[in-house]
Amino acid sequence: MSAPITWLESLTNTTSSGQLLTAAKSGDCASSSCGSSSRPTDMDSATWEKVKDHPCFSEEAHHYFARMHVAVAPACNIQCNYCNRKYDCANESRPGVVSEKLTPDQALRKVIAVANEVPQLSVLGIAGPGDACYDWKKTRATFERVASEIPDIKLCISTNGLALPEHVDELAEMNISHVTITINMVDPAVGEKIYPWIFYGHRRYTGIAAAKILHEQQMLGLEMLSERGILTKVNSVMIPGVNDQHLIEVNKWVKERGAFLHNVMPLISEPAHGTWFGLAGQRGPNALELKAFQDRLEGGAKLMRHCRQCRADAVGLLGADRGQEFTLDQIPLELDYDGGKRHAYREVVARIRDDHSAAKKEAIATVASVNIPGSLQVAVATKGGGRINEHFGHAKEFQVYEASQTGIKFVGHRKVEPYCHGGWGEDATLGDIIAALEGIDFVLCARIGDCPKKQLLEAGIQATDAFGYDYIEAAISALYATKHGSDRSQLTA
Repeated sequence: MSAPITWLESLTNTTSSGQLLTAAKSGDCASSSCGSSSRPTDMDSATWEKVKDHPCFSEEAHHYFARMHVAVAPACNIQCNYCNRKYDCANESRPGVVSEKLTPDQALRKVIAVANEVPQLSVLGIAGPGDACYDWKKTRATFERVASEIPDIKLCISTNGLALPEHVDELAEMNISHVTITINMVDPAVGEKIYPWIFYGHRRYTGIAAAKILHEQQMLGLEMLSERGILTKVNSVMIPGVNDQHLIEVNKWVKERGAFLHNVMPLISEPAHGTWFGLAGQRGPNALELKAFQDRLEGGAKLMRHCRQCRADAVGLLGADRGQEFTLDQIPLELDYDGGKRHAYREVVARIRDDHSAAKKEAIATVASVNIPGSLQVAVATKGGGRINEHFGHAKEFQVYEASQTGIKFVGHRKVEPYCHGGWGEDATLGDIIAALEGIDFVLCARIGDCPKKQLLEAGIQATDAFGYDYIEAAISALYATKHGSDRSQLTA
């Protein structure tokens, strides 16, 4: 029997842990040991235990679980041509940006406040806004405080890798199980185009010398983490004409050294951000270029395609940042942690994941049974939970899936401005959305009006709300199976 489709949306908004517990026990299972059927067939149980509720290290988990970053590490030991760490920029969503810097004690207060109100929270990360390993004392103090209050939360850091080797043993001792390293090159000749300088061993280095040291430290840190069983994700910024083709080599190097995931992200280079690349006119890749390049890397290091390039103070599900709800001026000075909602939410998700897993397996079997060449690109409006549960006009992003005879896989996302404002649609915004959905065959959403549906169709994109609140993969398999069949009613509903 399928899990009730209203669970996640209704329960994550409730303020009662008792309501969550009641719902968790009302199904066929009430134990966090459930959900085992959602483990990928190519992943061992030990690794699955590490990633099953980490939204960055598991695409499947990002439908259900949230992360938060605390901005306790402002100092940085390198300069990147794509980085300008502005503060008090609440409307920007890019790495290095925060609205307020925190002390370790303030960070603990904020983590408790979020954990009490956001039951999906499973991971605490430190991603700057500088470098977590370089500003190590603050990073360590924050993790020690949080671990003593919320021992079941996963801890992870993001780093440029320059100071990483000197802290790997401490990371292992502190049970920090996930580390992200930004590695944009393995050839210093490429690196000097990206990094003007580094600060290492109490000295500033520039040019090839700087890039060579950074490269050596990054490779050493990655190897040390792999030897200790710490899962590592490598982030690489794709910079057309600078390192885009070179990232093929980066993918090979990091795979050989044990990286768990490789995340190739697009350069963010709007001149308004004030970065060196932005002011120099360096462009970033568009969505189709990024996907085409990621496709070329298939067969190398496992790819992450669901990254949202989060702020250094992000809170919530990927793609749904709630950081502005938890600024210090909105948080009481004294707080006690109550884990009831978080624990009960996990019980609910355990049951839903089993149900979702069964639906995905059936959907994949359906797609495999259809002898139709080619693929289908589908954009989905979703609030999470693996369901088509967002109205077209309210969507801030669309998750993109590709269906072919080899299966159904998540391949990216497209950020957009919401079409509806106060109940009315904006024509200019719809034009931007249509442009953002270039290359998409179908849009699936919970509801859509006739006007946007018509304009999408004129642009060659079919949109439907016929599958509203269905599991994403189940709907896509139905579309794929009927695309060239005799019953085309679902394609035009």
